[in-house]
Formats: sequence, structure tokens, C-alpha cells
Amino acid sequence: MDPFVLVPLFIGAVFVLVIGTIAYQAVTGLAEWSRNNSLPVQAVPARIVAKRSDVRGGMSHSHSHMHSHGRVRTYYFTTFEMKSGERVEFGISDAEYGLLVEGDEGVLTYQGTRYHGFDRRPLRVTE
Repeated sequence: MDPFVLVPLFIGAVFVLVIGTIAYQAVTGLAEWSRNNSLPVQAVPARIVAKRSDVRGGMSHSHSHMHSHGRVRTYYFTTFEMKSGERVEFGISDAEYGLLVEGDEGVLTYQGTRYHGFDRRPLRVTE
């Protein structure tokens, strides 16, 4: 085929793919936001069972050297276990991540996939 036909077709296909990906992300994000808004805010007894962080962006490996390209960001997650045994994981702020400890017990407040907070209960002393 003629390169003058192939190149515009390729560029058009990439453009459609990028726009399609952006549109898909927007629709799924809007659907999740809408679903969360339709659910009640719940406050349930829970225990922190795990914490993790995820570093994303900008790092590439080449020739045994680390090169930074762009912004690097750390995301923080905490897994809570409710009395029923169900576990849920939420993304939380770095400030709150530093205050929470695995094994903490308290009241988890959330709405669908949206985290609202965790209030620790004082530990019960048994005598």
C-alpha cells in the first residue's frame, strides 16, 4: 500500500484509540461516582488487617541505571476487615496512612467505594 494512505490511517487509528480510552475512563468514573452517591454512608466496626503503598510514574530502567522521567507519585491503601469477615480496601491520604496501624480497631465510615474515615476505639483492658 501507498505510505501516503497508510500513515494517515495509522495516525487516525491511534487518535481513535486514545479518545476511546479517555471516553471509557470518563464513563466508568462517572458511573462509579453516581453509584457511590446512590448508596448510604455506612459506619461499621472494623479492624485494619493490611496497609500497602504503590509507587507509580516516571521511572524506567535502562543499562542498569534508574532514570526519572516525569512525576512519581505514591498511592496509599488500607484493608479493613468487618465483623462479618468481609474485607475492603480503600485508597487513603498519606497523612492518614501514617496514623493507622495494622491491628487497630474502630469504626470504618464509607459509601460504596468511597472512604470517609476510620475512628479508632480505645483498646479494652481485661482484668
